[in-house]
Amino acid sequence: MFEFHTDKGRYFEMQRVVTRDDIIPFIEQHTGACVGKRILEIGCAEAGVLKAFIEKGNIGTGVELSPSRYESAKLFLKQELEDGRFFIINKNIYDINDPTAEFGSLFDVIVLKDVIEHIPEQPKFINQLKLFLNHKGIIFFAYPPWWMPFGGHQQLCATKLLEKLPWFHLLPNFLYKFILKSFGESDATINELLSIKSTGIIIETLHKIIKKEQFEVVSEQFWFINPIYRMKFGLKSRLVPTLLAFIPYLRNFYTTTHYILFKMK
Repeated sequence: MFEFHTDKGRYFEMQRVVTRDDIIPFIEQHTGACVGKRILEIGCAEAGVLKAFIEKGNIGTGVELSPSRYESAKLFLKQELEDGRFFIINKNIYDINDPTAEFGSLFDVIVLKDVIEHIPEQPKFINQLKLFLNHKGIIFFAYPPWWMPFGGHQQLCATKLLEKLPWFHLLPNFLYKFILKSFGESDATINELLSIKSTGIIIETLHKIIKKEQFEVVSEQFWFINPIYRMKFGLKSRLVPTLLAFIPYLRNFYTTTHYILFKMK
């Protein structure tokens, strides 16, 4: 496992910077200045993403299922919490039946960064987002397509070889599990990786869900080198060349992160 996965302070800062420098500018290309808006992040973890939105003059609300990460977010954004610029709840999104009663109003922007690939029943979840979005609102996802070299999150492995081994998560379940066990990965890590294998999503599947659930795509970016790799590995971020970005299915193998904006029809 890379050290930035356990260094919550560094991870928080990486999320803040990539949101400030890459995600917010992408959203603003299509919405105008992202100022004075209500932002909802689902699966906000330590809330580094929301920190960047709050610094731009927005109100940030986080929903986080993990109690420990919920507590960390309250510490990282202690001042924003006290000032009423940040709110967070420790709850499953499906347990919120009346978003207006829970949050006071609906949201202008809903953000999921590196979350949708962990969520089961993705059509049901994406449809649920309509409850939280105002009529002119927009939704942003960033996620690694399942077929990309490290779409299985094998960087979580303790074994140095496996954490750097591309595409082996695409093996059949029995063989994938056998390899993980053979290299001594813990049961907890194996279960987490198999869970991700069951929910990993590719670009074309997401497009189909968006269309079926009566949303429409506003814009997309296909990154050959994920912008956050600048801070993780010292690599220069780079978009997939235009021609290669529009080859269905094949693009999943070389798109390390997919940015997509969509809205209700």
